[in-house]
Amino acid sequence: MKPKIGIVANERFFLTDKIDFWMSYTSKGYIEGIKDAGGLAFIIPIDDASHAKEYIDTIDRLILAGGQDVAPHFYQQEATPLIGETNEARDRFEIALIHEAMKQRKPILGICRGMQLINIACGGTVYQDLSLLQTDTLTHVQEQSMAQPSHSIYVENKSWLATFLPANYEVNSAHHQAIDQLAPGFKISARATDGVIEGIEAIDANQEIYGIQWHPELTREKITEEQAIFNRFIQG
Repeated sequence: MKPKIGIVANERFFLTDKIDFWMSYTSKGYIEGIKDAGGLAFIIPIDDASHAKEYIDTIDRLILAGGQDVAPHFYQQEATPLIGETNEARDRFEIALIHEAMKQRKPILGICRGMQLINIACGGTVYQDLSLLQTDTLTHVQEQSMAQPSHSIYVENKSWLATFLPANYEVNSAHHQAIDQLAPGFKISARATDGVIEGIEAIDANQEIYGIQWHPELTREKITEEQAIFNRFIQG
């Protein structure tokens, strides 16, 4: 039986001269990545946090995708003028899903915002903008196509990523925030050459929780290692 992979949708408002409506959606790259890894994709709409258990009961593994900034009060900070668009309903629901998936020991993969949210849900923080770092950083919002990599990362030895990626690896990049304080119970699995955290994982081997800062759903068709991220997560 194929594993059921839940991926939480984002949402946006459409307005035309004839109709207006909210739409739940996710990138087709996630769906195809899940399918090619042997899984069945289940798109989970943003819902009330009280329903988290019912959703997690239904799936085998959970993917948290990219999107808006996480509202700073979820990591005990006041918003600065540097914060981008937020969606507190999405934050609240996804945090509840993370906690329930951890309770049920179901694997979690966070991508971009998803990695940052895992860190926040487990007690960590993020920089509200990379300009707040006290050092010079790479360009983490690349100008070229997201279908190609733009900067290097160093993959930590003996990490989950090291089981299928080389020690020096190239990734794409589209984020203006980054992990600041790492959550208790996690370790860093990859960094950019400027020190920005690009990968994390749970220390407890019985908790399969992984996060990456880049977007393999946009590069997986041309770069084998990017599809391997979906393969390893879904196939276990």
